[in-house]
Amino acid sequence: MDAHLELTDVSKRFARTVAVDRLSLSVPRGAIYGLLGPNGAGKTTTIRMVMRITLPDSGEIRLGGRLIDDDLREAIGYLPEERGLYRRMKVLDQLAYLGEVRGLARPDARRRAGEWLEKLGLAAKADARVEELSKGMQQKVQFAGAVIHGPEFVILDEPFTGLDPIATRQLKDELLAMAAAGTTVLLSTHVLPQAEELADHICLINRGRPILQGALEEVRGRFVTPALKVVSPAADAELAAAPGVAAVRQGDGGRIVELAAGAAAPAVIRALAAAVPLEAVAPLAETLEDIFLRAVEADHAAVA
Repeated sequence: MDAHLELTDVSKRFARTVAVDRLSLSVPRGAIYGLLGPNGAGKTTTIRMVMRITLPDSGEIRLGGRLIDDDLREAIGYLPEERGLYRRMKVLDQLAYLGEVRGLARPDARRRAGEWLEKLGLAAKADARVEELSKGMQQKVQFAGAVIHGPEFVILDEPFTGLDPIATRQLKDELLAMAAAGTTVLLSTHVLPQAEELADHICLINRGRPILQGALEEVRGRFVTPALKVVSPAADAELAAAPGVAAVRQGDGGRIVELAAGAAAPAVIRALAAAVPLEAVAPLAETLEDIFLRAVEADHAAVA
């Protein structure tokens, strides 16, 4: 795997609080990589260390195989969680200024600013002041400012905050197009359906430590147990007694019947139908959110 970003045993402590604890991860070149975790897990601290806003206490961070320094950092497109625009500047001037800050010549910066405003449906707002825009429009301007210089590596920290569904879809399409063109995207979010739709690799961190990481489909294969979602008046013990059933647990809107190793879902459905009354039964399609919740619960239980 050609790693674009690598963190090796990176740690950061603030007084008595360990924010990041020996975190290692590898972001493949050209991937959309989801950095996931509950609030306070260490996602933003990790991003701040990559951007050298704060420095790690130990460990290494490499971009393109080189230890990251201020020069390398400047090549990254970065959308921080804390937004910041000059509210009294005109929108086009603001974007062009951000392009110049990121190394573009003034004519190129203004040309690209105009193109991004057109692309994001904001061309009519070019001469408006930033403070006259809605929160969602300002968020789109901030996104454009993060990528106006055409970076090969982009970091987005909670990029969909404040966006309506149409603007969210628009931004998702832009991210997918960028990845298809070879840009590497590190996406930090706690909104798991968005990560599931976009990311092809993930790292789930909890209490500053990685507890689950890899290609999304590989993670599903490792973590998801073949199961059925069953709605039935039968007791758990009756369901568990059917051939091919390994365990029964409560789920959202029914019971989750986990299949024993080697058991085929159609055969287990037939066995359940012969043994107990069934109101509904279907193969369970676990989401990334299901995996996330189970992994975090297991991690907390391991240290309880």
